[in-house]
Amino acid sequence: QVQLVESGGRLVQAGDSLRLSCAAAGRAFSGAGMGWFRQAPGKEREFVAAISRGGSITRYGDSVKARFAISRDYAKNTVYLQMNSLKPEDTAVYYCATSPGGSAAMATTAYTYWGQGTQVTVSS
Repeated sequence: QVQLVESGGRLVQAGDSLRLSCAAAGRAFSGAGMGWFRQAPGKEREFVAAISRGGSITRYGDSVKARFAISRDYAKNTVYLQMNSLKPEDTAVYYCATSPGGSAAMATTAYTYWGQGTQVTVSS
């Protein structure tokens, strides 16, 4: 069992930066791939970023490439999402999740445990 707690979401203005954190409780963190997804009202959950078990592989959704960066801290059992040049269309609830297979997967089906989400709102 892995428990995930996201934090860092808040109201910001377009062009601002924000860093989300996802703290994992449980022994599976170091062996799992980690991902960030988001869901806006009325839309499907969208892949944002993922990082592999060892941290050497990262993947990003097309809409966030070159603006967002995912990283992980094994000592703190935490994965981060640095978001720069935020746009109103980035507004969503952001979720982190664990992939037991260890890969930087893009599909929601690869992820087993999910956090409760943190709200990011970007005003224009």
